[in-house]
Amino acid sequence: MIQRLVLFSLLALLLSCSTVPITGRNQLNLIPVESLNQMSLQQYNEVLSEATLSANRQQTAMVRRVGERIQAAVERYFASMGLSGELRGYDWTFNLVEDEQLNAWCMPGGRVVVYTGLLPVTQSEAGLAVVMGHEIAHAIAQHGNERMSQQMVMQFGGMALQKAIEEEPEQTQGLFMTAYGVGGTLGMLKYSRDHESEADRLGLIFMTMAGYDPNEAIPFWERMSAMKGGAAPPEFLSTHPSDATRIRNIRKLLPEALGYEGK
Repeated sequence: MIQRLVLFSLLALLLSCSTVPITGRNQLNLIPVESLNQMSLQQYNEVLSEATLSANRQQTAMVRRVGERIQAAVERYFASMGLSGELRGYDWTFNLVEDEQLNAWCMPGGRVVVYTGLLPVTQSEAGLAVVMGHEIAHAIAQHGNERMSQQMVMQFGGMALQKAIEEEPEQTQGLFMTAYGVGGTLGMLKYSRDHESEADRLGLIFMTMAGYDPNEAIPFWERMSAMKGGAAPPEFLSTHPSDATRIRNIRKLLPEALGYEGK
């Protein structure tokens, strides 16, 4: 069994490598984008059917305004690189959900949710752009596909996605929700921290191209750290970098992000 998994992993690596935009990192994506977009639409609609959309028109409009500006920045960047086809199938949607969670996420195809509990921490439109740029970057970089691909090899021995959905529907749905930050397990710890750092880099670039000041990322993460009140787990047990590590890395990334100003 172990030999089969190793052989499958090597074959998959040869056949399914792609490259993350901007960073150029090679990644392993086993799941067709069309399949992920189909799952995304179904899961997004299910989440919204059980959620309460915010009745605050001003805040809802702000979420959609920030989302649409970052969307335009992403589309501009991809067009400048001749990669517009990579965004085929995106159906951008931005919703504000009434919930105390300090959370936001973006599913494949540009389906975004921000929770109202996050707004006291973002404080401003630029602060919100930090979060939404980061979450959209996860989707653009296909981090969820990577996570699901790795987990499917581990749990299903490389079973095709459609077969996994048919034979293990609850497990497959759980993998999807966890991969896109809707559920919560430790998952693949180091791998997820790498994704977070990459999403920070891409998110800063996209928010800058959208006309927001990337320097706002520093006070946002300082506020987030203060909100946690020291309750965060040690970094080696977290799927995210520690706040201190993240802030230090963001300071190093700011010159690169500012180079995209006005683009």
